[in-house]
Amino acid sequence: MKTRAITGFFFVLVLVAATLFNPYVFAAFFSLVAVLAAREFFNICQSEDTKPLTQPGTVTALVLSAVFCFITFGYLQPRSFLLIVPFIVLLFVSSLYLKREKPFHDIAYTILGILYGTVPFLFFISLGFLNKNEFDPYIPLGFLILLWTNDTGAYLTGRAFGRTKLFERISPNKTWEGFIGGVLLAIGISFILNHYFGGLSTYQWVGMATIIGVFGTLGDLVESMLKRSLGIKDSGQILPGHGGFLDRFDGLLIAAPLVYSLLLLF
Repeated sequence: MKTRAITGFFFVLVLVAATLFNPYVFAAFFSLVAVLAAREFFNICQSEDTKPLTQPGTVTALVLSAVFCFITFGYLQPRSFLLIVPFIVLLFVSSLYLKREKPFHDIAYTILGILYGTVPFLFFISLGFLNKNEFDPYIPLGFLILLWTNDTGAYLTGRAFGRTKLFERISPNKTWEGFIGGVLLAIGISFILNHYFGGLSTYQWVGMATIIGVFGTLGDLVESMLKRSLGIKDSGQILPGHGGFLDRFDGLLIAAPLVYSLLLLF
């Protein structure tokens, strides 16, 4: 428990510092996490039947993240995303030379690792650049605070009042009471963030909190489903007491694309 608490404290400190320091550090840090999350996915999915293309997949995730950042800062045009096409083609062509039993399983898991592990972080980075003329670190920071608030509220409410199982087949400890408590606490905190952080309207902050509360929890369940299907406890060991990147950002992986879409559309 002590190791978990220490790791959690420094983990939060690093995330907050990386978000607030400057836009380049923010984009570079979370791009790196995006690549490492994809690589972590490739590693945990390795089996006798399925062997994701770890090296080509990691390079593809890295190129995708780098191109995205250069476009975000205006160093490349949006059409530069086409630079990723040769690397996607490489995933298919390289499988011709590997002589594996189920090459399309390998390709599919590699592409899924990029979609699941890397792309959501690019949406998260985009939250800092909703206003194209100015970087606003308080929107992604607010996202993280709401994510942590939802987790804390769900845990405390679940322990105090939890009776009805939410998804017992996937996560026996989660309850409807905890789920509702987490969403309500996140919505409550969103009013405070609106007052101190600004940047968005009250309705947008509340909408963000609601999406994070609902889909952040579902993201946690999806990652639990992934680990259960693979027969593992943690996605990695990089964070002592907390597992891997996929474990720590499970809620973000589902919620970030939805939150960005909400804020961009409305």
